[in-house]
Amino acid sequence: MHPDSEDLWFLPLGGTGEIGMNLNLYGHAGRWLMVDCGVTFAKEGQAGPHVQMADPEFIVQRRDDLEALLVTHAHEDHVGAVAHLWPRLGCRVITSGFTAAILTRKLAEVGLAGQVPIEVMESGARSLLGPFDVQWLRLTHSIPEAHALMIRTAAGKVLHTGDWKLDPDPVVGDATVASAFEALAEEGVDAMVCDSTNAMVAGHSTSEAELLPGLTRVVGEARGRVVVTAFGSNIARLHTLAQVALATGRHMSVLGRSLHNMVAAAREACLWHPVRDLVPARELGYLPREEILVVATGSQGDPGAALDRLARGSHPDLELETGDRVVFSSRVIPGNEDGLNRLLRRLEQQRVEVVTAEDALIHASGHPCQDELRTLYRWVRPKTAVPVHGEPPHLAAHAVVAREAGVPLQLLGRNGDLFLLAPVAGVRRGLVGCGRLGLTGNRLERVAGRMAEDERASTKVSE
Repeated sequence: MHPDSEDLWFLPLGGTGEIGMNLNLYGHAGRWLMVDCGVTFAKEGQAGPHVQMADPEFIVQRRDDLEALLVTHAHEDHVGAVAHLWPRLGCRVITSGFTAAILTRKLAEVGLAGQVPIEVMESGARSLLGPFDVQWLRLTHSIPEAHALMIRTAAGKVLHTGDWKLDPDPVVGDATVASAFEALAEEGVDAMVCDSTNAMVAGHSTSEAELLPGLTRVVGEARGRVVVTAFGSNIARLHTLAQVALATGRHMSVLGRSLHNMVAAAREACLWHPVRDLVPARELGYLPREEILVVATGSQGDPGAALDRLARGSHPDLELETGDRVVFSSRVIPGNEDGLNRLLRRLEQQRVEVVTAEDALIHASGHPCQDELRTLYRWVRPKTAVPVHGEPPHLAAHAVVAREAGVPLQLLGRNGDLFLLAPVAGVRRGLVGCGRLGLTGNRLERVAGRMAEDERASTKVSE
């Protein structure tokens, strides 16, 4: 497989036909760009190690033709595999300042500190990477500095959205600027490769700023300690909780290594600005119960996370008591229901009050619902829609929205399918075998072999 100067190809090796484990390739004029390199986590009963990632063998065999790895944002399913796969790739890595701060910490954990060439790009910046002209366009998401990539080539132009939403008041960072995307339509966009996570959800996603009243109420009504669990990467949610702590007369602390890393990276990127400093976890025992607000990792029932240890009574810095309140400012990721239910049962046994997003407006998704998809399609006006970042029902629903928004062609596929974006749009099914690697310690092992075309026949997405 060798794209010539008239070709613009899109090849997903992870993240299309599934949510998570994103690894995407763009091919043109004999060269390749990689966009994102993330992990997924094995569900209960699933074979292999807990941490898994797409097998990059296809591009490893062509590493001399790989221009760079571009990372759209710092969520684990987009950046989590870089530290483990980079030795096989050996390429330059380009991303935003906040994502670079997160990635630098991950590289240090595996002994690669200072060895990986990381370049930082600002929103709106544009650079030439071999035959690819790439522009970084700011979009809001549930983590700072998420970007879409406008990839221009002599053969055609494609907008890769990454994960996004249209939040008019994102709390941290600036809102999306419509004119930046409307300008793309004026020059012409051949294809838009776009997030499908909430494509089955009508309406518009909730703004981060709308959560302050609900969180203030559920914390203010509590009589004992309050533990809030949320996705640790949501710096905006942490800022909102810092406001809640101040308004309700509580001192805020965080429990869990990933939360500490996120706060440290936010400080480094000048994205951390609460009025009052965090209280070290070791000092929580000196504070009255009614003055404590803790943010803890483990919103999905993750074994060994801070909330799991609190529920088991094994956390070294804090012990829950009857009348304390645990607030889930999060949603359940499909596949995590069993682990989360076990966590809830343990909390109930401790007679801890539990508040979820079903009880109050305390969580906002970071992905676009149908109205936001329609808006972006109206701004960009691509010739072709390529739904990604979703399971088959999400992709199919996204295709319907794109068609209703006036996009002439929708291409549905999955990992290993080659999407021909220019000069003539189409899909070649199962052209590249796909598989997973699992992480045990620092060792990678094959989890699933790459599927042959006949094995894939029954699992293709219907068009």
